[in-house]
Amino acid sequence: MINVQEITSVNEIDTFIQNNRLSMLYVSQEDCNVCHAIYPKLKNLLNNYPEIKLAHIDASQVEAVAGKLLIFTVPMIILFFDQKEYLREGRFVQFEQLEAQLEQLYNAV
Repeated sequence: MINVQEITSVNEIDTFIQNNRLSMLYVSQEDCNVCHAIYPKLKNLLNNYPEIKLAHIDASQVEAVAGKLLIFTVPMIILFFDQKEYLREGRFVQFEQLEAQLEQLYNAV
């Protein structure tokens, strides 16, 4: 099972990205039904990619995350490779497309 780091402040975002070559942020809100549906699917998908480290941010508790990462809707998935944004998926995530992109990156690394 994948280990998920809970991020509770904006400062922790930078630290997480700096400490992990492949880092993924999952931004959600408590009252978002789509967020609750996508989260288990995402964790299940990432079991196939152990090098990608996942962190979860509740945007209603870390309100500054929207401004820092330019997030206008939730859920939002942002993948960083070597501290640079590589991929961004929002609201309705196409998991087949996401998996193909992860596979392509994973094979290139």
